[in-house]
Amino acid sequence: MYYVYVLRSLKTKSKYTGFTEDCPKERLKSHNSGSSQFTRNNRPYVLVYSESFTEEAKARKRERFLKTGQGRQFLDKIIDS
Repeated sequence: MYYVYVLRSLKTKSKYTGFTEDCPKERLKSHNSGSSQFTRNNRPYVLVYSESFTEEAKARKRERFLKTGQGRQFLDKIIDS
């Protein structure tokens, strides 16, 4: 399985969108442990959204979409509601 996930920083309230083959909850542990250089400075994070896919290409396409303006609007509607 492939996953697209969205984390929210409890420190800055910013969102981080990522792709993984691991369970999103396991990936969250990795981000919160500081092993990811990109997210290290804004921890701790909470998992606020995830989707699963059987095909890697579809998961990567969805990740790219969620990082666009329309994708961010979609996330704002479902996460902040």
